[in-house]
Amino acid sequence: MRILIYGINYAPELTGIGKYTGEMAAHFASIGDEVEVITAPPYYPQWKVKEEYRGGYRQETIDGVRVLRCPLYVPTEVTGVRRILHEVSFVVSSLWYWLPRYFRTYDLILCISPPFHLGFVALPHKWIHGTPVINHIQDLQVDAARDLEMIRQEGLLQLLERAERWLLRQVTAISTISTGMVRKIVKKGVNRENIVLFPNWVDQNLVYPVSREASARSDWGFTDHDRIVLYAGNLGEKQGLEDVLFVAERLRDIPNLTFLIIGEGGAKSRLMAMAEEMNLDNVVFKPLQPLKRLAASLAAADVHLVLQKKAAADLVMPSKLTNILAVGGHALVTAEAGTTLHDVVSEHHLGTTIEPEDINALEKGIREILSGQRAADCRGAHAFAAKNLDKENILLGFRRILTLDTKQHTSWKSHPS
Repeated sequence: MRILIYGINYAPELTGIGKYTGEMAAHFASIGDEVEVITAPPYYPQWKVKEEYRGGYRQETIDGVRVLRCPLYVPTEVTGVRRILHEVSFVVSSLWYWLPRYFRTYDLILCISPPFHLGFVALPHKWIHGTPVINHIQDLQVDAARDLEMIRQEGLLQLLERAERWLLRQVTAISTISTGMVRKIVKKGVNRENIVLFPNWVDQNLVYPVSREASARSDWGFTDHDRIVLYAGNLGEKQGLEDVLFVAERLRDIPNLTFLIIGEGGAKSRLMAMAEEMNLDNVVFKPLQPLKRLAASLAAADVHLVLQKKAAADLVMPSKLTNILAVGGHALVTAEAGTTLHDVVSEHHLGTTIEPEDINALEKGIREILSGQRAADCRGAHAFAAKNLDKENILLGFRRILTLDTKQHTSWKSHPS
């Protein structure tokens, strides 16, 4: 098939949406598809364009995929309004590549959300050529903007919500990463039969159980007697990472305990300043680790923190959890009862769940895991990842659905999710 993918994030970004889009496109190319990607230069999670990608438009080939990169505005401090400008700048600059492609034929166009409004650019191709346009939703961006108060202007929020609802009804079909997000999309007026579950995955050739001795502990200067509580991932505003610092202050009574925070993001400088002001000598920040060291890095931890604010329930699914499960780590997950995240973790024994934004619960959870009281909570972690999150199985299954429906030029209604 000739596939055009349109998304703001792409390889070689190591985390987040860009990682998954890059692996998906490479998989399609590896089985013989002709794949083009219209995207931005890599900038996430540092929110800074890599030096070698600065400048104007450029083209390159990565893993058999033709990648067309467009310049964009990347804010140094991420706010709601600046994020909108950032995304709009990408849409505008991407028209340089889109204009000639309106006169070319593709078997499928796949838009990656967020940004949610990329589908507006792809729809004319559907109207002109009848090309199926699939909107793959990683985050429910507009809901998150409202619930997390990233945008406070009510008029703007209502405009975005109306635009999103219209777009979701115009695209050929929708895929998304969790059952909770499926339910929320249905509430926006989308027919359930037009939604396919397409979860994020884990590459078990790169992320797998590693012994304590082979972990990154010694590389980082830790011994077997040290206890490590790890948060690895995006250091953004949706996670409520301030609570980690407050709990680290409370747990100074536990000897040889270190809170290790690995990653980049808009909140990192603020968190580092907070830790310094609080004189937290048991908190260590490290940069994003190379992908080849991911398994060893995760295996170093005694407790893995998977944190989200209450308002983020079912709006985003923490992709970091898939890697934690693959190494068989003990995840401490903040999730309200009744959300997809809580139900999946509890039902399949993937880790320990606690209430979000509750410092007392977070402190108690860490103490109980370190003492061994909650060891049984994560007994199903690795087996679940091996069975349900395998990269090849998920990508082959999704590609099979695309093949069936694009050949028929139907809207996926005949395919159960």
